[in-house]
Amino acid sequence: MPFDGRVLSGVGVLAAVVEGGSFVKAAELLGMTDSGISRAIGRLEARIGVRLLDRTTRSMVLTDEGRRFYEDVKPHLDGIESAVIIASGTSSTVRGRLKVDIDPFFLPLVLAGRLGTFCDRHRDLSIEFVTREHIGDLVAEGIDLAIRFGQPRLSTLVSRKLIEAPILTVASPRYLDRYGHPEHPTDLSRHHCLQFIDPHSRKPYEWEFIRGHETIDVVTSGPLTFTDPKSMLEECLAGTGIAQVIGWGVGHWLERGELIDLFPDWHGEQFPLFAYHPSRNHPPAKVRAFIDFCMEIVRDL
Repeated sequence: MPFDGRVLSGVGVLAAVVEGGSFVKAAELLGMTDSGISRAIGRLEARIGVRLLDRTTRSMVLTDEGRRFYEDVKPHLDGIESAVIIASGTSSTVRGRLKVDIDPFFLPLVLAGRLGTFCDRHRDLSIEFVTREHIGDLVAEGIDLAIRFGQPRLSTLVSRKLIEAPILTVASPRYLDRYGHPEHPTDLSRHHCLQFIDPHSRKPYEWEFIRGHETIDVVTSGPLTFTDPKSMLEECLAGTGIAQVIGWGVGHWLERGELIDLFPDWHGEQFPLFAYHPSRNHPPAKVRAFIDFCMEIVRDL
């Protein structure tokens, strides 16, 4: 059918609904009324002949057709936004709203307390963080970027490996005073080891140690199993058990002697950090700026 300029306006409203998660939020973002948002979506659905949203008084979700449509049009909206920024002569300015699905370890233990620097640099940008075990539906939830540890498992997303983090095996002096210092990784089979659940397999991560070309897998067990890395670290600090952790988040505890790196010669295991995008198009400036900031932080740790 011939292009109808009103479709573009409707697509902008749809994007606000998806990103806001509701008609109410979309109305706030666009300065419209709830009924105005509803009428705009209705007109868009009528023009393209497809129902885009299933909506009730309590929830809103994209239909299958709506999801496919939004996946197709979202990159073009991002391109229009970038073009406007370039045309206005402020291509280096990062602004708007950024929604990030972020790893439950990376946010509280690496970024928290440092985000003010990013906010000071980009005062026209607001950020919403979503933290959970699994990556959500980036398109349906209006998420611009996901940052996660571990190998990619979602073929529908564009992934880019950012960096690899060292894995350390640590214990508190309180634990070592009580149970002794293991001399070799294989000694851990006789110690209290705090377990952490792999969100994909729903089983505890296996403990692996690498030194040069030598690799050892050690079967460990312990009194506690976690899905929250911060709680696991708190118990490790309290002397409950030994933990394997990503080295970036524990440097200050190691410096103060509150945690001890048990096997400094066995740091060969690395855990990759990936960025995920919902589109193969070049990511917008706000996404690139946040990724660059994350890289800046981890390189200084």
